[in-house]
Amino acid sequence: MTTWFLALAALVSFLAGATASIVGFGVGSLLTPVVALTFGTDVAVAVVALPHLAGGLLRGWQLRRAIDRRIVVRFGLLSALGGLLGALVFARIAPAVLTRVLGALLITAATAGVTGWAQRWTPSGPVTWALGALSGFFGGVVGNQGGLRTAALSAFGLSPAVFVATSTIIGVMIDAVRVPVYLARASTSLAGLWQLVVLSIAGVVAGTLMGDRILLGLSRERFRIIVSVAIGLLGLWFLSGPA
Repeated sequence: MTTWFLALAALVSFLAGATASIVGFGVGSLLTPVVALTFGTDVAVAVVALPHLAGGLLRGWQLRRAIDRRIVVRFGLLSALGGLLGALVFARIAPAVLTRVLGALLITAATAGVTGWAQRWTPSGPVTWALGALSGFFGGVVGNQGGLRTAALSAFGLSPAVFVATSTIIGVMIDAVRVPVYLARASTSLAGLWQLVVLSIAGVVAGTLMGDRILLGLSRERFRIIVSVAIGLLGLWFLSGPA
């Protein structure tokens, strides 16, 4: 690894941490492609899972009083189960195909959020469980769990702090089951990339501390638009990426 690459990874990690603090996702989406350019997707997903977990733990602790525990139980437990299943089948199915499907789902969700349609529909019953499991599964397989989870949670009409806090703790639950699987498979590769891992964790933590200040000053309406636009951009990223 060159010094320039490590500096780039640290910068992107900082931006990713700040983004995740504002919209509830972004670490995996922004940092994974950067690491994958040099080390491949398999290693990148394992590397990024560690700063993703670190940022989630910090953000969850900061916003712990705002967590909606009812949604965590209804939505989060199935997300964790889906994340474990996705991690177990990781690299055994075609991630590129799933990435395209995820991109299409995110663009649909973003359109619903910008137009306000999502605020007129609140998931309930089996739909809530299905969305939770699906977001976790995609997180386990392609390393990006936040976009679909954020799209699903946006329909609950939560305030910015409650939204990010709840999304964060669900993300930590998914990380808790998928990270051990990644570590077991890529432990040798990760040992040789400890500098990258440490810098990425430090960048995400610093960005999380900065982004949290911005989050608390956002109105619910402005937050909804920001989240929807971010989801749409992520969907376009997935659809236009290499096959």
